[in-house]
Amino acid sequence: MSSVRVALPAHLRSLAGIGSEVVVEVAGAPTIGSLLDALEAAHPALAGTIRAHAAGPRRAYMRYHACGEDLSFAPDDAPLPEAVARGEAPFTVIGAIAGG
Repeated sequence: MSSVRVALPAHLRSLAGIGSEVVVEVAGAPTIGSLLDALEAAHPALAGTIRAHAAGPRRAYMRYHACGEDLSFAPDDAPLPEAVARGEAPFTVIGAIAGG
């Protein structure tokens, strides 16, 4: 089991009723998908906000970052960076902004 830190944008923190970071326990190999599954299980209000309901694809304006890398287009079964899996660095979800 891995304790993974997740940083969320303000609107999702308000929705879930949490602070700037939350620690999520991820069973098995810590991947992007298993982390998001654990996050949604711990905070059901987030289901369908970061990715489509029922573990669907990432929502178009949501981005994932960790350890200076953009992980937005990585597959759900991609392993988390080691520093994230060890709880040393956060997995950050960012709500992208569109417009001109």
